[in-house]
Amino acid sequence: MSEQTFTPSETHPRQAEFSYEVGTRLVDSEGNQTLGRTGTITTPHGTIKTPAFIAVGTKATVKAVTPEQVAQLGAQAVLANAYHLYLQPGADLLDEAGGLGKFMNWEHPTFTDSGGFQVMSLGSGFKKVIDMKSVDNSGPDDAVAPGKERMANVDEDGVWFKSHLDGTRHRFTPEVSMQVQHQIGADIMFAFDELTTLQNSRGYQVESLERTRRWAQRCIDEHFRLTDTRVGKDYQALFGVIQGAQYEDLRRKACRDLSQMPFDGFGIGGALEKENLGTIVGWCAEELPENKPRHLLGISEPDDIFTAIENGADTFDCVSPTRVARNSAFYTSHGRFNLSGQRYKRDFTPLAEGCGCYTCAHYTRAYIHHLYKAKELLSHTLISIHNEYFTVNLVERARLAIEDGTFYQLKEQVLAEYYAGGPDPQNPPAR
Repeated sequence: MSEQTFTPSETHPRQAEFSYEVGTRLVDSEGNQTLGRTGTITTPHGTIKTPAFIAVGTKATVKAVTPEQVAQLGAQAVLANAYHLYLQPGADLLDEAGGLGKFMNWEHPTFTDSGGFQVMSLGSGFKKVIDMKSVDNSGPDDAVAPGKERMANVDEDGVWFKSHLDGTRHRFTPEVSMQVQHQIGADIMFAFDELTTLQNSRGYQVESLERTRRWAQRCIDEHFRLTDTRVGKDYQALFGVIQGAQYEDLRRKACRDLSQMPFDGFGIGGALEKENLGTIVGWCAEELPENKPRHLLGISEPDDIFTAIENGADTFDCVSPTRVARNSAFYTSHGRFNLSGQRYKRDFTPLAEGCGCYTCAHYTRAYIHHLYKAKELLSHTLISIHNEYFTVNLVERARLAIEDGTFYQLKEQVLAEYYAGGPDPQNPPAR
């Protein structure tokens, strides 16, 4: 493992415009303090009470849902993607519009992913996911999806990649990612990092981690330069991204290295298997500064949510609530079901009894089933509103449960019901 060669930057005076304050600590059944906590993130466009689920608006929209509806269902912030917005409509256009929030008529806090995930995953032909199958650490280091050609190539300076839209060639470096994200104008940005998969050898993971560390310093330097030159703009916080796959020593090293840099917070990313989620988040939370927020990239399942929270994650995001909605899947306290089933044709109950969302207050399963079967796009909207509300509300309940000391009771109740299996109790199949 190579020696550190960087000189950490000084903090920037405008970093005081962003802050995180720890609230209540999560205490276990024996009275021991855990890594979980509540807190408050303060940005130029408002506060975020944590833990919080951040709705994903990849292309400056939460798919099929208006920004007003996103706010009404309780989301405190949205996360857009620098890779997609860079390709279409262009970061310069968002800058001209006054930034992401003004462009999409969203008055609350915003995040942007650096684009690193999409450059690597789409560039390897894995589309919206990466290969999470663990191997014997022997490689291959050039992991590509079966039948696909590599569309992204990494070097020390950055990444060459082809657009998934039209095949045109583009270049992302840490500096370019910062320039793009400053133009997009989100309250919270992520440093440009190299995403590896579990197919990569340990040797490559070590090499990649060092490259991500060097890129992190370059991101900070460019971020501070842009903060000084883009006079009159709101301060944008920058989070460093923790990689290291499933290796404890690499994850802890990444946390220690990036903690020496003046990041405003941290993202926990990279390849990991679901069963190791809590352990890896815990390693990171033990190493990262107490007074800075931690964002876990890409989770939304109830068991993952509780695991992430109790191990120290403050915020997290995932496209799943709206993605599954477009295939008629809806969440209930008893699990996830598909509205496409014929038995829902005459089901005049809401998607979930007792749900407080707009969809459940006004529409029936029978109506939404009809919309879906008729290929009417309103079905996407109504199910998406419900699924986003379900996820946002679940995390809010977890936050309140930390404050009143009932987190573990809530976790046990929610997970026992959600993963019990069996048919939809509101509409069991006919015998």
